Amino acid sequence: MIIYIGADHQGFELKNHIKGILAQRGYTVVDLGNQTLDPNDDYPQFAKKVAEKVSIDFERSKGIVVCGSGVGVDIVANKYPNVRSALAATADQAFDSRTDDDTNVLALAARYASKELAEKIVLTWIQTPFTEEERHMRRLKQIGEIEVEAVKRIALAEGFRQDDDPSRY
Repeated sequence: MIIYIGADHQGFELKNHIKGILAQRGYTVVDLGNQTLDPNDDYPQFAKKVAEKVSIDFERSKGIVVCGSGVGVDIVANKYPNVRSALAATADQAFDSRTDDDTNVLALAARYASKELAEKIVLTWIQTPFTEEERHMRRLKQIGEIEVEAVKRIALAEGFRQDDDPSRY
């Protein structure tokens, strides 16, 4: 499993700490930025990079995104198909997000999570398997159907017909 990680200036220090903790435990971590502390950077660009990678390789990868409140990166990550991002403030919340919702992106709030708390949240989230219980599988299927339906509605609103070849546009 590859873990993609990204953060803006507010999450920069926490991102680097988490990256080190995961690397020490033998995880493959790919840092998608920011690589330097830039007080003028914006969280969407880093959450986008992580979410794109997880969206494409959602069965073999996970992502961690960090900003000041965690909300912005969570919103961005959840824009991508096959991404289920959760903003977790506790290890119990991270646990539930994995067992019940099979989340594949974890959003963290650098302003509110100490290094110790973030470490506990991340390790719980990484090590917790999805239960694959029927009720959870059923709900994830419904989420997938909502994603497909939303994309179709947007495409139709933009003038695409269901029988159109998208490469024409």
